[in-house]
Amino acid sequence: MAVSKGTVFTLKSYRTQAEVYDLTQLISAIYFRGYNGLTKIQRTEWKNRGVSTLHAIFISITSLYFVFWSDLFSEHHSAELITFRNSPLSTFALGVSVGYFISDLGMIFWLYPYLGGVEYIVHHSLSAIAVSYSMLTGEGQLYTFMVLISEVTTPEINMRWYLDIAGLKRSNAYLINGIVIFFAWLVARILLFVYMFYHVYLHHDQVMKMHTFGFLLVYGVPSALATMNLMWFGKILKGLKKTLAKKPQSIL
Repeated sequence: MAVSKGTVFTLKSYRTQAEVYDLTQLISAIYFRGYNGLTKIQRTEWKNRGVSTLHAIFISITSLYFVFWSDLFSEHHSAELITFRNSPLSTFALGVSVGYFISDLGMIFWLYPYLGGVEYIVHHSLSAIAVSYSMLTGEGQLYTFMVLISEVTTPEINMRWYLDIAGLKRSNAYLINGIVIFFAWLVARILLFVYMFYHVYLHHDQVMKMHTFGFLLVYGVPSALATMNLMWFGKILKGLKKTLAKKPQSIL
């Protein structure tokens, strides 16, 4: 039975993540004195967030490239419908992302609920299904990359956890991190989603020519994720206000 290139990329992603997992442990043990003093489950989450950060950096840069700089999805680059355009490089990037979401979902189930509750399971499940479909069929890759740009907020979220574990919750670095998260979330997970929905509206006729399941994914998954993003944004805003109220001198 033939194996698609996307599936091969996903399997390679699994192996790469395992290597990054081990490398994160090695680097952390050398450069962070308190690492060996963490509990077993804290060390597991520490390494898991290292993999998460690497994936986020890779896929957010790749997604920004395809959405805003590459000619692949340019309006005037090709006569082919924008919803059916893809390339070996775009499929490779999605394969890497599928591998990450599936493996991280497995970690969430394994350590449930320490790495995240039901909302994380829903988020990762929807992401894995949508990205897998786009990777395997080549449909809707532009909108998949638009949504994946939101991963640009993940390194800041992980850094916040690292600062907390390192006992730096009252530091200026923690405050600055909270402000960066606020603006990054506003742009990448709120405003960019508005842009994506507007783009879908303008190209509704092309979206309608996708297979039924793909059409439903284009409208359903971003809508569900946007709702979750708004809920989390409310919590971020609340937390930032609380931090600023405790340290007003830090922003002077």
